[in-house]
Amino acid sequence: MTRSFFSFLLSLAASGLTLPTPSWAQSSSNGIAAVVNGRVITESEVTEAVKAQEQIFRMQMREDPEALNKALAELEGSALDSLIDRELILEEFKKIGGAIKPQYVDDDIESIIRDSFNGDRDAFITELARTGMTMRKFRDLREKMIIVQVMRGRATSEQPPPTPRDVQQFYQDHMDEFREGDMIKISTITIPKFTGDPTRTPEDQKRLAEDVRSKVLAGADFAATARSYSQDSRSEAGGEWPLMERTQMKKSIADAAFGVKEGGISPVLVDEAAYIIISVDAKKYGDAKPLEELRPQIERRIRQQKSKEALDSWLEGLRRKATIRRFE
Repeated sequence: MTRSFFSFLLSLAASGLTLPTPSWAQSSSNGIAAVVNGRVITESEVTEAVKAQEQIFRMQMREDPEALNKALAELEGSALDSLIDRELILEEFKKIGGAIKPQYVDDDIESIIRDSFNGDRDAFITELARTGMTMRKFRDLREKMIIVQVMRGRATSEQPPPTPRDVQQFYQDHMDEFREGDMIKISTITIPKFTGDPTRTPEDQKRLAEDVRSKVLAGADFAATARSYSQDSRSEAGGEWPLMERTQMKKSIADAAFGVKEGGISPVLVDEAAYIIISVDAKKYGDAKPLEELRPQIERRIRQQKSKEALDSWLEGLRRKATIRRFE
């Protein structure tokens, strides 16, 4: 996939739209995934939605394998949900007598050619042909995307502005994000998921980690236990790490560690290749940025949150009124 076409795929996926499945690929995946008010969503549509979104995730999250794996694990179910919501939105648009002027679609396509293909219409047509898409189909997809965007915007347009109380509460609730210079001293026990022993599975290793944690909670010395069981660079030091800034740590580990009180033991944390137990020896919190400095950012996030809540509520209302059958 060319980088110029990536922005197009991203906009389609965000709106629950996908590239068409070539006819030669449909024969083995033309079952029914869902029926929405009589309109069929095929398994091939879901498959193509998954493939398109997977490509996008792999480009967006190539520097964060943990986030990528989590997103991919949730992808298949969310793809069908997005397609169902798309049908509900398009149907609602028809019910209210909505219409998109052809000029809007023309302008949209021209902006894609200008921004993504440097104004080269031939390159644009070549890219469409490479994906097996006709201009008519592309235009239809763009029109649907515009409809979905318009209807989503309509559903979220009447939100009241954040109040001073909203801003203050958000500031207090997200203080961890706004502090700078948080420090922590921890000790760890690391149990690898994979040992090289074919008789030991990751599930076996997780049970071992849970057993080790139980020993510590029952009073076993953490340092001695780390020397016996841990397999990381700090095991010989009893699992002890020097004082570290929060920003020096992997985010998932830092969030878990700062969520444990001083002197406490974390649950068994699941990392990419290991199970980790953290003992929090000491914490020192930095200073938070002043509220007034953060106010514009906080107000923007509150507006985004309220818009999401309004959109979710609107979509849930459409779902309640619809007849939806899934064939999963």
